[in-house]
Amino acid sequence: MILHTENKNNKVKSGLYIVATPIGNLSDITLRALDILKKSDYILCEDTRTSKNLLDRYEIKSKLISNHKFNEKKNLLKIIEILKSEHIVSLISDAGTPSVSDPGAILVNECVKNNINIFPISGASAVSTAVSISGFNEKYFFYGFFPEKKNKLIEDFTKIENLECSIVFFISPRKFNKSVKDIKHYFPGRKILICREMTKFYEEYVRTDIDNLEPFKSDPKGELTLVISERLKEKNSSIVLKESDKKSIQKMIKKLSIKDITDLISQNTNVSKKIIYNYCLKLKNEK
Repeated sequence: MILHTENKNNKVKSGLYIVATPIGNLSDITLRALDILKKSDYILCEDTRTSKNLLDRYEIKSKLISNHKFNEKKNLLKIIEILKSEHIVSLISDAGTPSVSDPGAILVNECVKNNINIFPISGASAVSTAVSISGFNEKYFFYGFFPEKKNKLIEDFTKIENLECSIVFFISPRKFNKSVKDIKHYFPGRKILICREMTKFYEEYVRTDIDNLEPFKSDPKGELTLVISERLKEKNSSIVLKESDKKSIQKMIKKLSIKDITDLISQNTNVSKKIIYNYCLKLKNEK
């Protein structure tokens, strides 16, 4: 049986098409996405050089317009006028689904204001791809990229550290090594999946307990997607430390690291590692 991917009697409507593109392997694109891109009068690209690798492979000759986070507001009036002229315009990002931690939301909202048709063309997403192989809770919270300022990151970690679901982050390699200490502090007792270069030739997946998380020896290449597991419930865990445990910690605090003390004390108590860690931190700050 031959499947016909195009119905000639079903003309593509004018409007804005949000088209998902591969997150790595160029074969991971849908037949419908290719059809829409070929029929587009214009394709808005985050980086035209990156997008041309995909478009040239599939012999797509549509006109390209550079549209990234630094010029999307400047482009807005021009693109809206094109759409009002009943053209077919597609928006793609360098990889994955546009408007998800990538440019697009500003244009989508302007199209809503102007009653311009908006159509999603589903496909690859780094978020769902990473969650699908994590083995963690299928309910997840997507955070997106780590912010530039650390105080903003700490503020957000404080808000989401108690979520009873998986948490997904995007992070640059440069920031990952700098953030390991904060991840361990705010998400102790959980597991983590680190995805690098997903679907590409050198794809890599690292699974570990957050308590054992260590920085990479050198900054890894390629953007990282992190999936942190739901909070693992500790059976019969105590809420407070015993006085005997506190005295033991006070004796060790000058000789051992907080991590080593937390690991040692947790072996002989039902108190959560986070409570032990915070008590150690309190003692350190009082010195």
